[in-house]
Amino acid sequence: MLQNSHSITVYALIMFVAGLGIPVMAALNGGLGNKLQNTALAATILLFVGFCIALIYLFGSNGIPKSLFTKDTPWYFYLGGCFVMFYILTITWVAPRFGIANAITFVLLGQLVAMTLIDHFGFFGVTQFKLDIKRLAGLILMVAGIFLVLSKSQKS
Repeated sequence: MLQNSHSITVYALIMFVAGLGIPVMAALNGGLGNKLQNTALAATILLFVGFCIALIYLFGSNGIPKSLFTKDTPWYFYLGGCFVMFYILTITWVAPRFGIANAITFVLLGQLVAMTLIDHFGFFGVTQFKLDIKRLAGLILMVAGIFLVLSKSQKS
């Protein structure tokens, strides 16, 4: 879990940069899908490039793993790739048609709902953070902000 204020700052900055990459990836891959006239091919290329980078990172940081599976790891922990694939295929297809801001806005809304449920109930073994009045108020403000951004992004 969180160690100190320095760790919190580093974690926040890393995730901020990761968040910056999501709409950039959506725009790039949506453009690639349009140029190739093939959403699935664009998604495959994106995942192949990502796979190569992940392999380089894996072998560079940890070496060759001894095992891909362990007895104490629930089977559903291996399903994260399904969500990545769904996201990549849908953002590649939807973003050029719906707009980057609109698409990412609804992705963010989905993330807010999912994170609240996962944290509140402690799904998948994560640290549980109950939904209290302060968190609820923050979520309501974030959702309101999302809809304000969405209303500004509509063409007149």
